[in-house]
Amino acid sequence: MRDDIRDYLAELVRRSRDVLGDDLVGAYAAGSVGLGAYQPGRSDVDVALLVAGPLPETAKRTLVDRLRHESLPCPARGLELVVYRRDVAACGTPEPGFEVELNTGATMPFRATYDPADRPAADGRFWYALDRSILRQSGRTLLGPPAADVFADPSPEALRALLADALRWWLALPTPPGDEPAPGAEDAVLGACRTLVRYRDGVWLGKVDAGLRIAADDPDAALIRASIEARRGGTPPSGPAARAFQRRVLDRITAD
Repeated sequence: MRDDIRDYLAELVRRSRDVLGDDLVGAYAAGSVGLGAYQPGRSDVDVALLVAGPLPETAKRTLVDRLRHESLPCPARGLELVVYRRDVAACGTPEPGFEVELNTGATMPFRATYDPADRPAADGRFWYALDRSILRQSGRTLLGPPAADVFADPSPEALRALLADALRWWLALPTPPGDEPAPGAEDAVLGACRTLVRYRDGVWLGKVDAGLRIAADDPDAALIRASIEARRGGTPPSGPAARAFQRRVLDRITAD
């Protein structure tokens, strides 16, 4: 882990303990940091906090004030932080189930959500259970018990439905027509690769590692490798090519 990210996470945990006290029972680096796939300039810092029980509104808002970028500058593109109760994390629910969610950063739109009911359905409600599944496998413990001991996977049926929902969400995003390169299409392709690896092999990988695994025996290997190069500054694939690959992955996941 880079020194600036390590120092940032240590200060984030310190501030969280100042606000939450003994109610804070765990803190975990998730996403690309947890998976060992952090890419400077491109990746976010994803953090999950675990609390003993429901948080009062004042604690939620104070936590947001202390951790938002204007108070604690994030060295990455941004911070995506989610706070879960211990019982929610352990039950494997497919529902969002969070206490508070914070998105903040120099190049990330600020958002604080204090109740899952206020999360717009169009923004996707599947992210949270999938993130908790990644945490169970690869969460980096910053405070408290190991992530595998406190986060649960959803049931296989629920997980497959969540993976399919994620693909449908990506497919619903607008992309430029025609065969011109479409910035962001590389993430759509590699995100589909990660989904397929989890469905097929039962393991979560970073996007690039998932792309390399799928490209080893996939008819769209050239598209996948081009998407990997695009994350390193190369030309992204076209929107139609990315969509065709995503649809093929979706068809495979929903066919069984």
